[in-house]
Amino acid sequence: MRFSLESSTRVNTVRAYSPLELRIGETVVRASCILTAERLITEWEPERFEALEAVHLQALFALEPQVVLIGTGMQQRFAPGPIRAAFGAHGVGLEVMDLGAACRTFNILVQEDRRVAAALFFA
Repeated sequence: MRFSLESSTRVNTVRAYSPLELRIGETVVRASCILTAERLITEWEPERFEALEAVHLQALFALEPQVVLIGTGMQQRFAPGPIRAAFGAHGVGLEVMDLGAACRTFNILVQEDRRVAAALFFA
């Protein structure tokens, strides 16, 4: 789906998404990634939502977000207990949703100048 939102050119926004790729600004991403207003991290394990473990969250917590959106692919899935517990221990909000909803929510929150990070998975 392609969509646009009036945005500042200084921040990353998701310009389009599909089951196979994301367009973040002019960059095409075809693997799991971490996204903030200022950064795009494409060299991030794990590749699939099912493989996400608490140890992988350190890259997210290092960005000091207020809230993290996890896009779980084309279907919403729920984060396992250890993942939710890690967010609680760090005092960081967590919202888990399908990829499209995570992309749209990220764009809105970043335009509101919220400290948001998104962990986006295709599967």
